[in-house]
Amino acid sequence: QVQVVESGGGLVQPGGSLRLSCAASGRIFSIYAMGWYRQAPGKQRELVAAITTGGSTNYADSVKGRFTISRDNAKNTVYLQMNSLKPEDTAVYYCKRGSTSYSTELGSWGQGTQVTVSS
Repeated sequence: QVQVVESGGGLVQPGGSLRLSCAASGRIFSIYAMGWYRQAPGKQRELVAAITTGGSTNYADSVKGRFTISRDNAKNTVYLQMNSLKPEDTAVYYCKRGSTSYSTELGSWGQGTQVTVSS
């Protein structure tokens, strides 16, 4: 059974930074793509960033140049470094372990961590 656990959320001022972490247990971490999604109040959940087993990444246009996704297979952990945060980044951020090496379209979700950007 896969367990996906996020951490690192919190309250930050506009322009600040946060780093989210996601630990995934269960089957071999390194063979699955990983992704970060977010859901703001009243909005649909959206993909923020994803990383394949080969290290290829893709980002939502709204976070390009500000957010960086990375993974440490030795620690079974994926990270989301968020810089230059804006109020519109406020959301619950979810980690997802994909079901293949290249896609997170299907997979296992974590419980989410709240990120609030406010002065």
